Amino acid sequence: MIVALIILSALVAVGALLWALDRHTPPPPEKEPEPAPAETSAEDTAEDEPEVCCGMHITCEKDSLLASVSPDVVYFDDEELDRFRGRGADEYSDAEIEEFRDVLLTLIPTDIAPWGRSLQLRGITLPAPVKEELLFIVAEARNAAI
Repeated sequence: MIVALIILSALVAVGALLWALDRHTPPPPEKEPEPAPAETSAEDTAEDEPEVCCGMHITCEKDSLLASVSPDVVYFDDEELDRFRGRGADEYSDAEIEEFRDVLLTLIPTDIAPWGRSLQLRGITLPAPVKEELLFIVAEARNAAI
């Protein structure tokens, strides 16, 4: 019985301490409400430019692996990967998968999504494990930016 009272009093003390510390933390800033979109007619929407995937949304990432944002092919010191053009995602050996992984892990974080776009524009399909890693890294970067 005494042990239960000691545990209960310790829980109460820790709870009171956490409550006191939480009271002195400033509340997070409130987001300003976004303005409501203006109503558009069918004629206006026909003239609008089509939306493209920016590479930072999960639907784009899963559907197209960040492709079609820019038609320009940019190389990230990875010209040797061009020899894999036209291969399927499941046609790579373990050594080739590691070659892709090495390039991915040496990129700076801001170059990871453009590298994925560059590979697609060059006709290179990422090996399935590396593709999942790329999607995970891009999703983490998106969540960190929010």
